[in-house]
Amino acid sequence: MLIGYVSDERYVALPDVIVEFLRDGKSIEARSRATGAVHADLPAGPCEAVICKPGYGSKRVQLVVRTGNVYQFRLLSDCLLGYVWPKWIKSGEEAEFRVHSVEAYQLELWRYGAEKEFVRNLGWHDEHGPRATMQITPDGDYTQTGVHFNEQGYHIKVHRQAIEAPAKSGLYYFHVRTAAGAHFSFPWIVAPARPAAKMAVLASNITWNAYNSFGGRSNYIHADRLPPTPTINSRQELKRYTDPDHLHYAGDDYDPLSFDRPEPINSIAAGEEPSDPIEGRAACHVAPAEWRLLAWLERQKFDYDLYAETQLHHENLNLSDYRVLVLSAHPEYWSRKMYDRVKRWVRDEGGKLIYLGGNGLNCEVEFADATTIVCRNGDQRKKDSQHAESRFHLRYESEANLLGVAYSDPGAMTAAPYRVVDADHWAFAGAGLKRGDVFGTRSLHRRCEGGASGHETDKITPSSPKNVRLLAKGLNRDEGGAEMVYYDTRSGGEVFSVGSITWVSCLLVDDAVSTITANVVRWFAGAS
Repeated sequence: MLIGYVSDERYVALPDVIVEFLRDGKSIEARSRATGAVHADLPAGPCEAVICKPGYGSKRVQLVVRTGNVYQFRLLSDCLLGYVWPKWIKSGEEAEFRVHSVEAYQLELWRYGAEKEFVRNLGWHDEHGPRATMQITPDGDYTQTGVHFNEQGYHIKVHRQAIEAPAKSGLYYFHVRTAAGAHFSFPWIVAPARPAAKMAVLASNITWNAYNSFGGRSNYIHADRLPPTPTINSRQELKRYTDPDHLHYAGDDYDPLSFDRPEPINSIAAGEEPSDPIEGRAACHVAPAEWRLLAWLERQKFDYDLYAETQLHHENLNLSDYRVLVLSAHPEYWSRKMYDRVKRWVRDEGGKLIYLGGNGLNCEVEFADATTIVCRNGDQRKKDSQHAESRFHLRYESEANLLGVAYSDPGAMTAAPYRVVDADHWAFAGAGLKRGDVFGTRSLHRRCEGGASGHETDKITPSSPKNVRLLAKGLNRDEGGAEMVYYDTRSGGEVFSVGSITWVSCLLVDDAVSTITANVVRWFAGAS
């Protein structure tokens, strides 16, 4: 009978896995087939399975065999991974580092600001028993429930892997290096214990989680749920490659996504510096790109407090303490609670919002609990038929009401400079630009090279405030250029939006992009 399937951390089928079933002193051996399927002649009831495959961590599993119940065995490859838990924290609070390694490793803490700044050495971590630094993942779909690293084997006090968050707010990274020279790094968002600056910057960690496919699912791969059988060949099996009419979002319900997972998309190479190009498909719109914004702020001597978006949702960021709020490269996923609070702060309390990204606030998320989100994508066909400007608009209202712009498909996966439309606006002071001039030509963004308007771009819509002012427009093909806008509110609130993911990747290398952004920060902070 079919007992189950064996897959790795990407939900790829693992053939030729040895599975030994133990019950009442008896042993039955089986091997997984090409599909990862495990067949064995087992009676119904509880038993223990011992699973082994070279290159993967062996483990013991307690399961109950039932007719018609297909078990999902999961193995973790002998790679190097890690994350800190919680991933967002306030200065002085304590977190736990969770590293998966099959050999001795050294751990260091660094702060990522104007440059990489060494903070402290966290020592070497070695195995007392064989492969004891190896983690064990749960079985089944742990993209929903989390991987719970350190849950097994770290209950003894001497093995506790705790660290106190540094006093200075910012983006921190743990560097892991093994004895053989492998390297992995993972981020830590440290907010201030008490507000220390006029300006708060939001790290887009909800977006990081939505794009994180560790475990086999993200909001882009198997967005609704894991299929019943592991992947053998993506190009032959995933609908995004096989179905010409495939829609990412074609249902009403989507399984949750847990933050309790490693984020390989956020790992930064050991030798990478902020002025280096951002290599890779994913890095250019998540934490590595956001580091470029933080580096630029510090090199320009702008003080800021860093927070996670989740801290805004859970009311650990009091907007009333700040004059300016900055959103970075790709804040695509927001809760309605976050949106309403920022909108009220801008409209009624005189808050100053700087949106330096693209495709922002495009989809509503709900928190299933403190560490798990559900992306409320809805059905793309309903969005199109109702002429909604975004997934957020489909459920609530268009984000253009707050940002002044909203994402649309033209311009996606291209990049180009901007052209000045309103050269008299104070944002262009000192930039040496006049109407029709082109700027934003230099960029560190390697996925979509070509300029500051790109990757994904936002434009003015019918939902934009009536007093929105177009300052510049990207030159992307098919009229897909990002629209840089400004508007103010009766309370004294102000919003400046660039509508482009690639903007922050240009700050350190393009003088005009730097000057314009600096003008906005100074104006909004009351320094002009």
